[in-house]
Amino acid sequence: MATQQARYRQVAAELRRAIAEEIYGSGGRLPSESALAERYAVSRGTVRQALAVLRNDGVVTSRRGTRRVVLDNPPLQDFSELTSFTGWARSLGEQPGGSVVHQERRAATEEEQHQLRLGPDGEVLWVLRLRTLSGRPVMVERTSYPPAVGALVEAMPTEAVSVTDLLARHGVLLVDADHTIDLVHAEAQDAELLGCAAGAPLLRERRRATDPAGVPVEWSEDRYLPGTVAFTVHNSSASTVLTRSRTGGGATSAS
Repeated sequence: MATQQARYRQVAAELRRAIAEEIYGSGGRLPSESALAERYAVSRGTVRQALAVLRNDGVVTSRRGTRRVVLDNPPLQDFSELTSFTGWARSLGEQPGGSVVHQERRAATEEEQHQLRLGPDGEVLWVLRLRTLSGRPVMVERTSYPPAVGALVEAMPTEAVSVTDLLARHGVLLVDADHTIDLVHAEAQDAELLGCAAGAPLLRERRRATDPAGVPVEWSEDRYLPGTVAFTVHNSSASTVLTRSRTGGGATSAS
């Protein structure tokens, strides 16, 4: 099952590259599902899953009576670059870094029970990480994992740069995510880790990611220094796409 899931992501990535190289042209139609299945030596079901990824990312759309159509100037940031800090950092040419400050198994809070679909006696692995870009602290990450995923994360080296990549090697794939973005003030722990003043404004992203079956994999709260990241929402009648970009201000403290 994990191989099948990985294959549709590979097909989506190959189609994305072809679109970026304008092989199909802006507004052009993609080949039929059967033609794509033959080209990539996969089933039509795998092709449909790959096309669903591209549709959700705002790269293609479906119009009644036609095949999938390439959107004008589609945002070509890969889904993994938005859910994975490491993938995003590397896409910028930055060196991603991360270290576990603390982790513990504990009873799930009501919010974690809701977001991870756990019962009232549910347990999570809670992990506090400091994330860096080319050695500069930029983000504090607080992530909760359900028990099965938590067992995999707990066994990983604390200096592992990409948890997403390591989970994928175990067949745990993140394919959908909900994001909530707002402003918070740095707590004492944030200030100590990020080198900013307590009470300074931080950009907060709360994210729940799920696997291909819709099962929650992680619930995370990430707090960024100002001047390090910006989130942009593109709206159209065909799709709504969220992208993450580096801001021009550099990794400065908000003292």
